[in-house]
Amino acid sequence: MIIYKSQAKSISGNVLRIERSSIHDGAGLRTVLFLKGCPLSCPWCSTPESKHPGEERGYNPYLCTSCQRCVAVCPSKALSSDVKENRVDYDKNKCGLCFRCIDVCLNSAIKKYGCRMTVQQVMDEIYKDEIFYYHSGGGITISGGEPLAQPAFTAAILGECRKAGINTAIESSFYAEKQDIELILPLLNDLYIDIKHMDDTLHKNWIGEGNTIILDNLLKTESSPHPVNIVIRIPLIRGFNDDRHNLIEVLHFAEKLSKVKLIELLPYHRLGSETYSHLGLNYTCTEITTHSIKELEELSAFMTSKSKTVPVAAGSGFNAG
Repeated sequence: MIIYKSQAKSISGNVLRIERSSIHDGAGLRTVLFLKGCPLSCPWCSTPESKHPGEERGYNPYLCTSCQRCVAVCPSKALSSDVKENRVDYDKNKCGLCFRCIDVCLNSAIKKYGCRMTVQQVMDEIYKDEIFYYHSGGGITISGGEPLAQPAFTAAILGECRKAGINTAIESSFYAEKQDIELILPLLNDLYIDIKHMDDTLHKNWIGEGNTIILDNLLKTESSPHPVNIVIRIPLIRGFNDDRHNLIEVLHFAEKLSKVKLIELLPYHRLGSETYSHLGLNYTCTEITTHSIKELEELSAFMTSKSKTVPVAAGSGFNAG
């Protein structure tokens, strides 16, 4: 059942951030809404702050002067000063996420990841960019995290955008329940889906979950009457999914889907690696190297030469996860 018709604007969800004027997340200039929460565990994820569904606290010790202002205001005693190391230690188990520490930090060493927003609040931000959609052919793209981890919130925003004549897209792993996909498909113009690997065992070993649900959900889009355009993206990770056998397997799978308009090869990057340390997490992919433009073009040309119906391109953006 589509729920956006009446009470949609009061539905709330966990938002990571809103970025404007993106050119890598769909046609034209896009407003990209990043949501919190993801069921997968890609070790190379460039937005680790999007995995947890709730609000989080980040800390950059290089900006900290150990002034102890945050220690003094913390009601749960989760913070303590390490004068010798010129930093503040943080006990996550004690933290009540009141974020008073942010209010008193003079150097922005502490950061809050995520906030609760209603659909109306999100739409107020989207409407600010309508003029750019009109002139560029752009629109709204919902990303993550995983948009389908908050299906009602995602559907409500998409529904409001469609009523306003705004082009809609989501970036998803498609690791979701069937009913949630059926909820959002009628509300989409474009759908960007990551296929990380075609081998179920390797997918589970690296990502934490198998790929069966993802591939089955993609196959089910064939029976949907809604004319959504699908772009399959392969985030290329050297030594994991960049071998030609896997790429051909993705190509053969994509050729079964009439709604797939393009396969994009996306290069690995480390733009979010510092955020891991800010969250107290270890980044484990430091040894992975990025494919050069030449390598991307060669792999794209190889897949194109084997393709019967689906074009393949070296993407100009970066993979997120």
